[in-house]
Amino acid sequence: MNRVRGYEFAGYERTVDSHVKNLRHKLGDVGPGLVVTVLGVGYRLGWTRDP
Repeated sequence: MNRVRGYEFAGYERTVDSHVKNLRHKLGDVGPGLVVTVLGVGYRLGWTRDP
């Protein structure tokens, strides 16, 4: 969070995980692989361009 926000984050340590869970729920069947978990790093958007 320091890299993203630029300051010490005083929130609950699982806040980002909770937001990602809610985002995945809202996306439903539209994008099952859209938000990808990168172990040891965090998350990334996983869309690809159509050929």
